[in-house]
Amino acid sequence: MLVREIMTPNPVCLPTSATVVEAAAQMRANHIGDVIMTDGTTLAGMVTDRDIVVRAIAAGLDPNVTALQEIATGEPVAIGPDDSVEKAVQVMRDNALRRLPVTNERDEPIGIVSLGDLAERKDPRSVLADISEAPPNN
Repeated sequence: MLVREIMTPNPVCLPTSATVVEAAAQMRANHIGDVIMTDGTTLAGMVTDRDIVVRAIAAGLDPNVTALQEIATGEPVAIGPDDSVEKAVQVMRDNALRRLPVTNERDEPIGIVSLGDLAERKDPRSVLADISEAPPNN
């Protein structure tokens, strides 16, 4: 099975200069826990809801002016749409990731693979799959 078969297409992307508030608003509007950062059209990193809480709010940064690039984690890790799901699992395991951006040959984000996506495919009866398939509760 290929990554393209399980990824969620059209991820929410924001430029590295977008603010924490802009990212949080996109997360709320789209019922998601992360946004992909881009530099132009290429992958620059990811910011999660946890990054916002731990690296911005708890650190006392002003979310109205703090740019995403200030709270993002290190170098981005990604996978291609034609890579195997097994490779995605290994990359996520090796890098302790819950979400993995999928990029095309130009390093442009085209999708995202989450632990929930993997659970739904590998074991649709698992608790994680049930939670992942449930409608948002916010």
